[in-house]
Amino acid sequence: MSVETITTISPITNKPIITRSGLSDADIKEIPDKAVSAFEAFKRTSLSERQSIVKKALKLLDERQDELAKEITEQMGRPIAYTAIEIKTAVKRGEYLVKISDEVLKDTDGEPEKGFKRYIKKVPVGPVLILFPWNYPYLTLVNSIVPALLAGNSVVLKPSPQTPTSAEQVQRAFSDAGLPEGVIQVFHSGSFVNIEALMRSPQIQVVCFTGSVANGLAVQSAASDRVAVRVGLELGGKDPAYIRSDVDVKWAAEEIVDGAVFNSGQSCCSVERVYVDEKIHDEFISAMQDVLKGYKLGDPFDKSTHVGPVVSKRSAETIRSHIKDALEKGATDATPENESFRSPPAEGNYVAPTLLTNVNHDMAVMTEETFGPVIPVMKVKSDAEAIRLMNDSQFGLTASIWTKDVAEAHKLIDDVEAGTVFVNRCDYPAPDLAWVGWKDSGKGQTLSKFGFDQFVKLKSYHIKDYPK
Repeated sequence: MSVETITTISPITNKPIITRSGLSDADIKEIPDKAVSAFEAFKRTSLSERQSIVKKALKLLDERQDELAKEITEQMGRPIAYTAIEIKTAVKRGEYLVKISDEVLKDTDGEPEKGFKRYIKKVPVGPVLILFPWNYPYLTLVNSIVPALLAGNSVVLKPSPQTPTSAEQVQRAFSDAGLPEGVIQVFHSGSFVNIEALMRSPQIQVVCFTGSVANGLAVQSAASDRVAVRVGLELGGKDPAYIRSDVDVKWAAEEIVDGAVFNSGQSCCSVERVYVDEKIHDEFISAMQDVLKGYKLGDPFDKSTHVGPVVSKRSAETIRSHIKDALEKGATDATPENESFRSPPAEGNYVAPTLLTNVNHDMAVMTEETFGPVIPVMKVKSDAEAIRLMNDSQFGLTASIWTKDVAEAHKLIDDVEAGTVFVNRCDYPAPDLAWVGWKDSGKGQTLSKFGFDQFVKLKSYHIKDYPK
């Protein structure tokens, strides 16, 4: 088999910026073997040793945040004003997982009985394959790599071809922190055939995938004939927000625009559908227009830029097709005048933030994942109508309700079909809460104490004193 060359295309210029070599036949065999060898030694280290290494690696990533931020902007186009925040947040998230690991990974005692000792131990499962995306490479990776290592597993990392250096930088930080050689391995691939070959290796015990529903189904299918392998899927979203009539309209508009447009809308938990009480609909649209007038679309290396390019030409085409479909079916483009929206840089995949009204669920922009800076707004008459429409989706990642009546919102979110429900907040995975997708948004979970579950297996110890 010839070794593929993987090229990263800049979303800013649409020109090649990085190349990496893919897997050879020898790599496909050697990577799992090396992962097992490293695991056999690493699992015998103490939790305190592993905690020390993880803490040092996180500190190194924090110290290198400016370098890593520049790479993120170059490779996926997020404005430089925001990229270092991803590193800071990833470090804090990792530190929280370290903090809770003593409690999470401790033994569980059985019922006391004279002459017996019984307990349940959480033991590492073995080599973990982590396939992680480009939109938040460090944030999504830390969800899996930190608990996997703390539990005593070895890991194999496959970054997106769009952000190849993220895995290399993480491997470098952990190596510099004293992690034994081979406990983290990195490979690059643009071919699912090669990834599938690794997933089928009997040495791989867990596969963690973050990405699209279609690719998640392919990953699940590839692992379906192996009983032992566990598959965790973090997939797409079409996350709704419901704005009740009692909100401070200006404040809520600022929050919703940020939740929909940050990172050019390229977040699995970005706000992709907005339902607004008819009593404040027009006022809310006007407030969002005022917010959007202050946004700047442009060069992501300009520190005054709010919105950079989307990741690829194909992504830009999908976003524009959703807008076109909505307009053809009766939606109104309510985007305010903004000079930067009209004249973005000539090169690159720039899509202006777009505010749509008069939308409905016959439109792709309200049913399919857009993954772009589009804000479709639908008028509703009641809480009941809003909840029904929020649940009318194949996805169920997050949802939010915005209101001064927090007690009432707390009741309403019980009926919302999503893994995370917010009140007066959106687009924020909290490390102490389980990050879990309902419906087609995934299976399994990361973060919180439950985020360790997929990286351990239970072993029961039943010990009887020797009879005299």
